[in-house]
Amino acid sequence: MSEPLSEIEVRSAGAYASIQDGGRRGLRRVGVPWSGVLDAALMKIANALVGNQATAPVIEHFDGGLLLKALHGRVRVAVAGQADIDITGEQGVQRVVCWRSVALNAGETLRIGALRAGRLVVVAVAGLQVPETLGSASTYARAGIGKPLAVGDRLSAQFSEASDFLLPEPPTDDDGVIRVVAGPQAGHFLDDALATLCGAPFTVTDQADRMGVRLQGPLLEHRSDTHKDIISDATVPGSMQVPGSGQPIVLLADAQTAGGYPKIATVISADLGRLANRRAGETLRFQLVGVDAAEHAARSHAENLARLIASIRRLPGDGSVDLEALYNSGLISGPISGFESEE
Repeated sequence: MSEPLSEIEVRSAGAYASIQDGGRRGLRRVGVPWSGVLDAALMKIANALVGNQATAPVIEHFDGGLLLKALHGRVRVAVAGQADIDITGEQGVQRVVCWRSVALNAGETLRIGALRAGRLVVVAVAGLQVPETLGSASTYARAGIGKPLAVGDRLSAQFSEASDFLLPEPPTDDDGVIRVVAGPQAGHFLDDALATLCGAPFTVTDQADRMGVRLQGPLLEHRSDTHKDIISDATVPGSMQVPGSGQPIVLLADAQTAGGYPKIATVISADLGRLANRRAGETLRFQLVGVDAAEHAARSHAENLARLIASIRRLPGDGSVDLEALYNSGLISGPISGFESEE
């Protein structure tokens, strides 16, 4: 007999909400971006809290205002990020903390209010049922693969009787430097351009979405007008393009697969999620590192995330929990390598 399904309805999508997962890998060579969550650490923590696999589909949400209502059955959800959260039901309005799972009973509404840090949160739903396209449930709206969530959308999930879980020590806000390696067209810039990039703060502008973020800071000067453009070649999330304005653009998960602006640097994978989560008006600094240091940082980031997720503890209460599902959701073997292969 199949497991009974519960259902939740989107009552408000706020500024922007979409279904994302670990990404649509292996297809960049034919022009299909990775997509997937902007901050994979938030996805893995949220999924672990509800017993999902590490890269299972989640709801990625920007700037608050998301309302989800359980229509029937019990749904277990968890929010990773920094936001004001409450549940409205027969008992009135109850405040809920982030970094824990909680049951949403039929008729109850979960509200994501103001974000207290960063520009996004990730909401995991236990057993969320989402169709895949090209091997992923991730939304890539520019190509019509899925669509942003809208009022009235309904999502199915497994009926949940599991216990609640809590991350005892959530990750702290990190305003540390963003590490970069030299880009393939670093030679298109004046000799001191990389020193300029790493020698002064840059400000996150309001021109930011899932495709990329524009930064404002000291000019990164090209060697000449002819060096301001290149024959389009491959880009990846983290590529730092610099158009003729001399102001950098860092590409994110939904970025195009090729571009014609020279790339002065690439943000390393261990730091890209932190950059993607910076709000407009915040400042950041860059540090140039070598490839070996970038690979070491990826391994360390994955190991630290695994230890953090392994600290998750069950809260007192009724119901049973599938510990095997929790431990198989990326606590050890999933994120430990720190690398994603591209076919």
